[in-house]
Amino acid sequence: MNTGPAAMNNPPATSTPTSTNSPVATVTTAIVNIASLVTNDPSLGDGTPLGLIQDAAVVIDGDRIVWVGESSKAPATDNRVDAEGRAVIPGFVDSHSHLVFAGDRTQEFNARMSGRSYTAGGIRTTVAATRAASDEELEANLLRYLDEALRQGTTTFETKSGYGLTTHDEARALRIAARHTDEVTYLGAHIVSPDYADDPAAYVELVTGDMLDACAPHARWVDVFCEKGAFDGDQARAILTAGKAKGLHPRVHANQLGYGPGVQLAVELDAASADHCTHLTQEDVDALANSRTVATLLPGAEFSTRAEWPDARRLLDAGVTVALSTDCNPGSSFTSSMPFCVALAVRDMRMTPDEAVWSATAGGAAALRRTDIGRVGPGARADLALLDAPSHVHLAYRPGVPLVTEVWRRGERIAR
Repeated sequence: MNTGPAAMNNPPATSTPTSTNSPVATVTTAIVNIASLVTNDPSLGDGTPLGLIQDAAVVIDGDRIVWVGESSKAPATDNRVDAEGRAVIPGFVDSHSHLVFAGDRTQEFNARMSGRSYTAGGIRTTVAATRAASDEELEANLLRYLDEALRQGTTTFETKSGYGLTTHDEARALRIAARHTDEVTYLGAHIVSPDYADDPAAYVELVTGDMLDACAPHARWVDVFCEKGAFDGDQARAILTAGKAKGLHPRVHANQLGYGPGVQLAVELDAASADHCTHLTQEDVDALANSRTVATLLPGAEFSTRAEWPDARRLLDAGVTVALSTDCNPGSSFTSSMPFCVALAVRDMRMTPDEAVWSATAGGAAALRRTDIGRVGPGARADLALLDAPSHVHLAYRPGVPLVTEVWRRGERIAR
């Protein structure tokens, strides 16, 4: 398994002063009697990419982890929590989702699963509902799915615009999302807006002009759906290049529906991730393996559309860094469950349980170019999931069972 770029190295622990003279008083907590701890740092554990420590403990000081090791060697702390022989993993990092939307596409899904064609509008149905929704309705919907994901162990998430497709609606989607995550992506180039169906060039001009100007202050990333029926390679390059000029870093929806230029474009522009990666040439695989671009796989989409599964084994064997994510959206992957995606990746994408858990945690962090999440070690953010099982392998071994019993996010203990 490729353990990701050098950015996954451990930064030193630091303290945060309230002034130049007085440090913040924090409460230290030790979680002890952990049957199996996934650190994602080979140097801290058994030398494998997961860096497993048996009979382990973790010490949290404020919102950071300050110590990991054997439970019997845990230092004295203000509080102690007994894990009672359960496993602990880093909080899941969901690096690809579409959570600012309104409406429902149940009929579309039912028709697809029943073998019937469905022509009621697809994404355009969601665009219409999202435009009609109030800010309060969109934010309430977002919070509902964030809470759902948190209960299943997701402590970091990325989310995109893309269901407004007007300057006003894209900007408000990003403003709403930015209140709840730092990982916000401008996706005005999701599809060509229905308003510009007869003039795609004018829509690209809008996405790279006035819409980008309004959206860039609220986003960290710029994304484009580079696919037949959405945006071709030249259009995608123009959109991503314009986003980079505004300080946004690229991500790409690439090679989901067929072979195309998306992956090569992602590598060319040093995109943090190429997402989907279902239809790849050997040149695509080689390009990913020799770049910093992470291949983010989204098994919920294949499950919900009965499409061809990405070949994760091929990517991993070539040395590509792989992330797993939910792609949570109302049309093609309406799940917020990272454990479900882990199970799918093991069952249908030829990943081992170790690889799938690494990809859903450290891999997601690499796809967001983050060093403070996706691992359990000194200096990392105190984001943890406690499983009602002795090993992380149970996430794939017991699919569909709600194994996450408690979550720590930024050092705060959140009970299910």
